[in-house]
Amino acid sequence: MTIHQLRYDHPDAQRLIEEVQGEYAARYGGRDGSRIAAGEFDPPHGLFVVAYDRDEPVAAGGWRRHDPGAYGGLPGRDPAEIKRIYVATNARGRGFARAVLAYLEDTARSAGVDWLVLETGQRQPEALALYRSSGYGDVPHFGTYADAPEAVHLGKQL
Repeated sequence: MTIHQLRYDHPDAQRLIEEVQGEYAARYGGRDGSRIAAGEFDPPHGLFVVAYDRDEPVAAGGWRRHDPGAYGGLPGRDPAEIKRIYVATNARGRGFARAVLAYLEDTARSAGVDWLVLETGQRQPEALALYRSSGYGDVPHFGTYADAPEAVHLGKQL
């Protein structure tokens, strides 16, 4: 496995993002409605990565900074949000998600981010298990799904 920093709008990133949108549609009945602009993931404000197994893009994820006062007050002085961690169906169970998450945490920490937060859902038990086993705990609800009953909001101090 290799991890490459790419723009959010890179074709390999977009392919995996479309797959994760399909996953959301299957699990929740619709696509994720969060507004995302590719530039939000450009350093130093964020970062987006794609993991490859040989030459095949198999996993993706990113982080983007937020104003600490955003969404009613995210924790930390310099928080960022994890977005779009996804592993292609044929590559699951091989540690790609954990590797991408660790890479994102390391790069965010190096960029001065002191808290990472994320939104996921109750119908994504694999994601919940990954984040909780990686030290993420409940934080106040924020963002697009702040009032969604199935939304789970987690965070971790770096």
